[in-house]
Amino acid sequence: MPVEPPQTRIRMPSSSLVLFIQDTGGRVRRQAAEATGPTGSASTAHPIATEAALAVLAEGGSAVDAAIAAHLVLAVVAPQATGVGGDLLALVHSGDEVVAFGGTGLTPASMPVDTTAAGATVTVPGFLAACADMHRMFGRLPWERLFEMPIALADGGIHVDGPLHDAAEEQRSRLQPFASSYALLGLAPGDLWRQPELAALLRSVSIRGARAFYEESGGGIASAVASAGGAMQPSDLIGHETMIGSPISSTAEGIALSVQPAPTQGVLLAMAFRWIEGHRDLLSEGNLDHLLVEATGAAFEFRDDAFRGAGLLDEPLAVSLDRATRRDGPRAYLHTAGVATADADGLVVSSLSSVFDDFGSAVLVPELGIVLNNRAEGFTAGANSYRPGARPVHTLAPAMVETADGVMAIATPGADGQVQTLLAILTRHLLLGMPLADAVSRPRWRSQSGDVLVERSFPEGEQAGLIARGHRVVVRPDGIDAFGAVVAAGSREGTTWSLADWRRQTETGAV
Repeated sequence: MPVEPPQTRIRMPSSSLVLFIQDTGGRVRRQAAEATGPTGSASTAHPIATEAALAVLAEGGSAVDAAIAAHLVLAVVAPQATGVGGDLLALVHSGDEVVAFGGTGLTPASMPVDTTAAGATVTVPGFLAACADMHRMFGRLPWERLFEMPIALADGGIHVDGPLHDAAEEQRSRLQPFASSYALLGLAPGDLWRQPELAALLRSVSIRGARAFYEESGGGIASAVASAGGAMQPSDLIGHETMIGSPISSTAEGIALSVQPAPTQGVLLAMAFRWIEGHRDLLSEGNLDHLLVEATGAAFEFRDDAFRGAGLLDEPLAVSLDRATRRDGPRAYLHTAGVATADADGLVVSSLSSVFDDFGSAVLVPELGIVLNNRAEGFTAGANSYRPGARPVHTLAPAMVETADGVMAIATPGADGQVQTLLAILTRHLLLGMPLADAVSRPRWRSQSGDVLVERSFPEGEQAGLIARGHRVVVRPDGIDAFGAVVAAGSREGTTWSLADWRRQTETGAV
């Protein structure tokens, strides 16, 4: 029988049951869902992951415990977006400091013959090591407790939902070589999918720790990678370590913004926000979207140099004030899964996990029940060129904000869209005073490859303003994956809160 999520004392305004609000113009718009609670709050990329996080919080677990439990559930219910074969990056606010966890891995020490082969795109998975290190520093519940729901879901089965089925169909040609081992490809929406191999892996890690994965699964992973043209060896996994350190921080006028350090491109968000904050006098509704698009494009000129980290904050940005530059800039990669949590003791977590593209490299390790990431596709040129024993510039960019009102974790999927989605929301919320729920809910834009995609409900006047400045505007349906799906959580005035975008499958709740 499929496993049902546990019952907890939750306040959960379902974002899957989208809230509709009529605005002053008589139009109906969709609104982000919010929740508050004295013990803890969570916002995640999937309703079952939110249930897992809230159950952990209700039992006295920390915000970090809750975030780990949610990501482990996401590895079971959303393998198209994330999983044990991928990466996890997180910012944890504790007391007066923010700790950055970089759960990303290196390319193999040996260079493959064909660097375009699927196996050559795989980097060492950093997901489980990051979970273990976060728990070691900030966990309160036993490690094995965090695995209970994901193991039960993998063992008992989940019902295939529309997004999972559609992603599998879209990637069928890449997954087809594994059709005999990956039962998902034969299932329709609503069918029960059991993942016994994944359940066994999670059970082993829950008992023996994350190092068991890196020390004992290398042979199977290396074999799968080799069969797909890669060169990974068991020693590449044994030597893996999480990067733990300080974030990149930028402070101005009572706002402290923290982003992931190198080699992630989170610094691009800090660069663009610093420019926007320094030009507040130019921010009008008629000019705002144009400046946000241009600041994004200008920051992305430095993407290949993201290894410089905080050193980029002092680089001047060439922002065109009046005309569109139509920079190629951000690319169109989409998938990732967000988790934001907060607890009554002041821990706040902003995190993202990912396998990069849908189902990552689509290389399956049958005995583990996982697909491996294709994060090496993130290599580009210059300092970010493909090479052995290296990490590419990484797209995952969770953020943490501190103001006089409290602490806020905020993140979104969408690869290169993460920087621009967060830039637009933080600008409207922090600099222009718009309520966070309204800033998250309003129609969204995304620039990529010289175009500016806008949701169909994007105001016509604002579209006209972009076009008048030379932007190539492309109208797309509301809520498609290109526009992200924000998760947010925090603490203020002695309580915790969380917020979930109406887009995708995000869900929020509190205990």
